[in-house]
Amino acid sequence: MHASGMGGIRTAGDLVARMQMSKKMRLKEAKEYVAGKLKVSVSDLADEVIMNEVRQDLDIATVYGGMGEQSRGIEAKFRIAKLLDLEINSVNRFLKKTGWYQEG
Repeated sequence: MHASGMGGIRTAGDLVARMQMSKKMRLKEAKEYVAGKLKVSVSDLADEVIMNEVRQDLDIATVYGGMGEQSRGIEAKFRIAKLLDLEINSVNRFLKKTGWYQEG
């Protein structure tokens, strides 16, 4: 969150930081990648209002929990993994434990 400087889950900082760590992307490259996947501009990534709407539309969790049927926890991680084409350890472990995991 601090590395991306965008406020974490309030904006897109958590997603950018995840790309930096998992794909070893530089900050600029990670922001461009995430913006492309979310279909917003790079400057929109730091806008709390826009990103709250985007997160709600994509159902990938917001900082303002308790909003009806919105995804949280592992469900949000599943959506983020799919959206950003990521391998997330907790998602993979969940899939293996439940028998839904398919290698290859």
